[in-house]
Amino acid sequence: MNQTIEQLLHECPYKVHLFVKDAKTEHYYISQLEDDTFSSASIIKVPILLAVLDHVECHALSLDETIIITPENRVDFSVITEQHLETSTLYELLVWMIITSDNTATNVLIDYIGMDALNAYFRRIGLKQTTLQRKMMDFVRLASGFDNMTTARDMAHLFTRIYRQDLLTPSFSVLAIDILSRQRVHESLKRYLVEGVHIAHKTGGLDTVDHDVGIVYNDANDYIIGVFVTEVTNNNDAQQLIGRISKVVYEQLVKQKGALQ
Repeated sequence: MNQTIEQLLHECPYKVHLFVKDAKTEHYYISQLEDDTFSSASIIKVPILLAVLDHVECHALSLDETIIITPENRVDFSVITEQHLETSTLYELLVWMIITSDNTATNVLIDYIGMDALNAYFRRIGLKQTTLQRKMMDFVRLASGFDNMTTARDMAHLFTRIYRQDLLTPSFSVLAIDILSRQRVHESLKRYLVEGVHIAHKTGGLDTVDHDVGIVYNDANDYIIGVFVTEVTNNNDAQQLIGRISKVVYEQLVKQKGALQ
C-alpha cells in the first residue's frame, strides 16, 4: 500500500498532506507532511459543526431554535440563498453546512457562536493549528492575508475523537456522525469505490486546494483517512488523485483484510 501511494505522490505535481490511521488506536499506516499548515477550505466546517452542537448542549438549547439569516451572510451557490430564506433552524443550518457545504449556513453559524469562541473551542478539544480567521467567500479578508488554516494531524485528531464519540453526549455524537455520513459531495474519497461504502466525511476545495477527510466504516477494519492537496492548478486532477489514494487504501485495509478473515 505505502509503496503504491508513494509512487502516486512521486508522479503528482502538487503538494500532498495525508494520513491513514486505525480508527480504534493511534497507529498510523501512513502519514506525510502532517504538521504543515494549509488552507482548510470547507473542512473547517467540521469543527464548527461540533462547536455548535457543544454550545447547544452546554446551554440547554434546542436545535429547533430559529436563526435570522442576515443579508450580509448570504453568498451565492447556497441552498439557503436559493430558497430566499430569512430564517432557518439550527438543525437545518448544520445539515446544509456539511452535506452541501453551504456557505451561507456556515456564515450564519459563525456569527451565532462568534469567531473567538469557535477558535477557543478548537483549542479546547486539542486542535493545535486549526484557526478560523474569515467567513466563507470573504475574499477581501483573504486578500489581506487572513485565511482559515489547519493541518493533517489536527484533522486526524478531530476525526478520531468523532469516531470515539468523546466530544459530545451520545445522542449528539451520533447526530454529528449521521450528518457527516449524509455528505452529498463524492468526487474524491468515494470517487473510485464501487461498493456501497459508509464514509462519514467532509470535502473542501478552492481554486488551489482540494481536500477530503473522513471515517471509513467497514466489517474488516474501520480507518480514518485524510488527503489534502495544495498548490493545485487543476481541481479535477487533484480530486482524481485523492480517489486513487483512497482506492489503494480501501483495497488493502478492507478488501484484502476481509478476505483473510
